[in-house]
Amino acid sequence: MVIPTATVTAVPRHPSAGDVPATSEELLRRHAALSCDDPDRTRLRTRIIEGNLPMASRLARRYTGRGEPYEDLAQVAALALVRAVDGFDVRRGVPFSCYAVPTILGALRRHFRDTTWAMRVPRRAQELSSMVRAATAELTQRQGHHPTTAELAGHLDVSVDDVLAGLTASQAYHLPSLNAPQLGADHVETIELIGAFDPGYARVDDHLTLLPLLASLPLRERRILTMWFYRHMTQARIATEVGLSQMHVSRLLKRSLAQLRAGMPS
Repeated sequence: MVIPTATVTAVPRHPSAGDVPATSEELLRRHAALSCDDPDRTRLRTRIIEGNLPMASRLARRYTGRGEPYEDLAQVAALALVRAVDGFDVRRGVPFSCYAVPTILGALRRHFRDTTWAMRVPRRAQELSSMVRAATAELTQRQGHHPTTAELAGHLDVSVDDVLAGLTASQAYHLPSLNAPQLGADHVETIELIGAFDPGYARVDDHLTLLPLLASLPLRERRILTMWFYRHMTQARIATEVGLSQMHVSRLLKRSLAQLRAGMPS
């Protein structure tokens, strides 16, 4: 993200001796009093933004050390400051910082929530991940050892399942590349060690192929196959159910299975 040049270009000023710097609120009131086509309106807007950029930078530094470059955070904070300047209502009579600070902090939190995760996870899981990370650092420093899940749950007043959900979610923040070299193995990528053929695909193909073959069998044969394979009935019990001899049921089973095998691709 890059702030438009026109937004941050410095405006030369030549204050007279003894000139007292105007506050953001005073500049915003003067800005609001000007008509939209007044050239001084744009200059005032730029001056207000430039005067509050240090505040935006300080807020951005609060979120350093969480895996995001400071330059990106500063850009997010600066753009939020621009929105705060444009959205501030001078008629409310409140300090500009009371409106700008929550606006900037909200933009920084949304940045971490919506754009920095490698995978989309539920917001509750993101919050748990942040809570668990902070609690882990605090308890590790306090106790001198890495806390257990039970200790984290007690400290945060949540269940152990919530702690595990937070730990699991944290793994989705930065995902390792499947093409990254595997540690201890020369020229071997991670994907080569975790990839495998899924037998489930073959079962899907067999299922789709068998459907029309089964439909072509007579109803009695389909019923016998169902009792044999799905209800796990003996041939003697099947014979009693369909009113045939056990030998006849055995012949029908063999004939039906042979017909199905013949229809399957080799």
